[in-house]
Amino acid sequence: MPSARLAPDAAAFYATQSAFSDPGALAPLYAGLPRDPAQLARVVRDLMVHRMEGELFHYAIPQDRLHNDAETRYIDDILRIITERHDAPLAQQREMGDRFVGICRDFALLFCSFLRHAGVPARLRSGFADYFGSDGFHADHVVTEYWDDERGWLLADPQLTDPVIIDTFRVGFDPMDVPRDRFLVAGSAWRAIRAGGADPKTFGLQIPEMALIGEWFVAGNVRLDLAALNKAETLLWDIWGAGADSDEGMNEAIRELYDDASLVAGDDVPFEAARKLFEENEGLRTPKTVLSLAQFNGPSEVTLR
Repeated sequence: MPSARLAPDAAAFYATQSAFSDPGALAPLYAGLPRDPAQLARVVRDLMVHRMEGELFHYAIPQDRLHNDAETRYIDDILRIITERHDAPLAQQREMGDRFVGICRDFALLFCSFLRHAGVPARLRSGFADYFGSDGFHADHVVTEYWDDERGWLLADPQLTDPVIIDTFRVGFDPMDVPRDRFLVAGSAWRAIRAGGADPKTFGLQIPEMALIGEWFVAGNVRLDLAALNKAETLLWDIWGAGADSDEGMNEAIRELYDDASLVAGDDVPFEAARKLFEENEGLRTPKTVLSLAQFNGPSEVTLR
């Protein structure tokens, strides 16, 4: 098989840390980590527990951690929480009570940080997974896309790498090579809906506390994915720019904007076009201050680093 090729500017961009993924002064913690992506993904899994996984792992998550851990935007702060709970090397598996309580974005971002530290181009991808148990439903999710010199860009889901998760959700694929028909990046989901090939009501977030579904939600994920492609890996409930909070609020101007954005936030990302659209469009570009609609802690305006 011939080797894949990544343009030097894209390789350099995605192999360096962002403001969100940079371990900063805590970079020495990365010493001794494995370099193999699959091993790094398992390290990530053993440092974290998803805030919806408590019952699955027979762990009663403390309310303060449930509410506050996943509000942590930056990897250096996540690392501080992890090491304050247990100061062992990062490659040492933590007991549940010593883990960071996060969401999919946190697993993906820490994995991305590890990969970039190792010189591997990596980026977050926002989209929708069909492998979390709801037949026909595509759940809001974030994974890591990393560069393989033989095969090109691969989707990896570090959250899946624990055997308990694999067994529970009957994952029948390699978590380090998630099939692109099992995880639809946001732009691909948007285009499928706009072409009439997918029902927008089968895309979104369904948890006991809320159900957020529809075309408007998919558009928001396109915005998040374009930002992540530009290394602005915000929290998933950070809001800015053009969009709506219901399908009734969608209009043709918004739809046309996300038609354009979906062309650069698909499976094949034209690097220069993705950078240009993000930098030049105020409806898409992440501003310095965002509105954070935190599930537990309530809305607030947050100034990003």
